Amino acid sequence: MSIAHRHSYYEADARERIAGLLDAGSFKELLGPARRAMSPHLAQLDQPAAFNDGIVVGEGLLRGKRVLVAAQQGHFMGGGVGEVHGAKLTGLLRRAAEQRPDGVLLLLDTGGVRLHEANAGLIAISEIMRATLAARAAGVPVIALIGSGNGAFGGMGIVARCCTTVIMSEEGRLSLSGPEVIETVRGVEEFDARDRALVWRVTGGKHRYLIDQAQVLVTDAISAFAQAAFDALVPDTDSTDTDAALAALQARHAALQARVQAWGGCRDGLDIWALQGIADPQQLPLLETDAFLAATAARRLP
Repeated sequence: MSIAHRHSYYEADARERIAGLLDAGSFKELLGPARRAMSPHLAQLDQPAAFNDGIVVGEGLLRGKRVLVAAQQGHFMGGGVGEVHGAKLTGLLRRAAEQRPDGVLLLLDTGGVRLHEANAGLIAISEIMRATLAARAAGVPVIALIGSGNGAFGGMGIVARCCTTVIMSEEGRLSLSGPEVIETVRGVEEFDARDRALVWRVTGGKHRYLIDQAQVLVTDAISAFAQAAFDALVPDTDSTDTDAALAALQARHAALQARVQAWGGCRDGLDIWALQGIADPQQLPLLETDAFLAATAARRLP
């Protein structure tokens, strides 16, 4: 196994990401596989189950800072959220609101709600969103890390946008509906899910960073995610101030409305980048992360 492979965030699984992010020996798992907290629904549908229901939760140290961590296992049912999976994540966030650690890290690797238990999954998403905002209201920063194969789609895409900070790599993806879903519902003329370059120009980390839906863009290395997460462990004081939180929400809504009006006719990330005044936007996808950050520093939305 090559060094690049061992340290790639994209190639790692949930436990490898946790081990690479946190201080050695500091991670303490909660509701581990030995507890066999499994979905009660999958067996009834003749579907395989996992002893951790596709998510690892616990606590540990990130460069000496105490953090709670949840890492979705994308290899199990696409990281889909079901009843137990969602309950473990909700419980971790509620624990954060009560204990007030230095932060919460959400290592997202999911296509959204698990269709096999959709109603339970949808309820879980609403509970996760509420718990995320409750943790933030307690002053605890909640940080989403997105650089996996599944990215963050569906309800968990919404959860990511409820977080204090979103950290992405170029390989990560973030959206509400996945490309295949859009193509199925609206047709290939609306969105060709087989056009991988288009998919990443619309949902990928570079695009999300340019339009400020991700606040930090890093290279595909666990160490890079660790440094960015550590830097983001700043107490979420704005969320504890009702007036400041309301003003920030109103400003965000105004910005979103302005973007819809400005970009409503765009069908590709390249169109949006061109409207931002970026010269030769078609060259951006070819740039390495550091070169991309340098080339777009003056054009990224505030």
